[in-house]
Amino acid sequence: MARIRIPSTVVIIFVTVQTGFLLFMYARYSSFMPQSEEKPSQVHILILSSWRSGSSFVGQLFSQHPSVFYLMEPAWHVWVKMYQNSAKVLHMAVRDLVRSVFLCDMSVFDAYMPWKRNLSDLFQWAASRALCSAPACDSFQRTDITSELACKTLCGRYPFSKVEEACKTYSHVVIKEVRFFDLKVLYPLLTDPSLNLRIIHLVRDPRAVVKSREQSVKALARDNGIVLSTNGTKVEDSKYKVMQEVCRSHVQIYETATLKPPNFLKDRYLMVRFEDLVRDPLSEISEMYKFADLSLTPRLKSWIYNITHGQGPGKKKEAFKITSRDAVSVSQAWRNVLSFQKVKKIQEVCKGAINILGYQLVDSEKEQRDLTLDLVLPRRQNEFSWSSFNPKH
Repeated sequence: MARIRIPSTVVIIFVTVQTGFLLFMYARYSSFMPQSEEKPSQVHILILSSWRSGSSFVGQLFSQHPSVFYLMEPAWHVWVKMYQNSAKVLHMAVRDLVRSVFLCDMSVFDAYMPWKRNLSDLFQWAASRALCSAPACDSFQRTDITSELACKTLCGRYPFSKVEEACKTYSHVVIKEVRFFDLKVLYPLLTDPSLNLRIIHLVRDPRAVVKSREQSVKALARDNGIVLSTNGTKVEDSKYKVMQEVCRSHVQIYETATLKPPNFLKDRYLMVRFEDLVRDPLSEISEMYKFADLSLTPRLKSWIYNITHGQGPGKKKEAFKITSRDAVSVSQAWRNVLSFQKVKKIQEVCKGAINILGYQLVDSEKEQRDLTLDLVLPRRQNEFSWSSFNPKH
């Protein structure tokens, strides 16, 4: 049988070409494979809370940091567009929007906003220092402490495309949300290799939350309906049914994160009480920043002191604004404002949350009014389980 002799130079060329082709294909294929060992370049922080719990204040503590791109409640757009659904039904849509924002993909808003839009079409956009400074707006520097009023005046007409452009230039993306009621809904984000997600769970004494909610009854009516699944009907929460759901969610989130949590939650959950924050702002904020891989700047220290040492508790018209107030007085105002009958009802529907989050129940109006009696207990682990508690109706 005749043998075909192939010159060695041809063989060398063939092997070289084949090797080059295989290396090219491997490089191309590996670029599509998730890099489980490599963390994303950005850090993603979700401030998880509920309405009137001090979350706007905590959001500003991050928003004013020069390394942070911050958005306040972007899922508001989902709830406005799909208000006839329940909070549970909307969980996935909210989660998908939050994920896209963390990845700086703002095309997710196409489903919820007008086609032609400016920065000012985004909910509470001026609460974001990042959208008030370059590259989103040329009027302020990243190191400036910005105000919503000045930002609205100077930056509102910039195109919406600036949101995505700005987001991509920051090391940290922070979102504040009040529309998650179950930590397990966030598991897909916590296990997503494209995200480096950490959760700050902000809670507040439910009695103080109710006092604050009473300043914003009409503003919260539509959200109340979504929480209670009323098919689009607005609700004024006079019987504290929404508060019961809010308290239930805080217990669920805390217990899921602390009682036999999954491995992927390790070092990625931090519970913060609003009362601790206003009593010792720099210490608590330093802890949050450390958790988020951020450092406190001298300018931020000065601003934080001023914002927490104002005069008085703030006015009703300032319910959704961050102004300079006496933060400790704000946190204790419910004790003088609410009737004891209201306090008893709130304690009935939120007894589990009050216990597990470390607050003291009051048994009389005298205890409620006595400000020398500290109702914020030292942080501790509690054996309470929501399933063991059935609130009286």
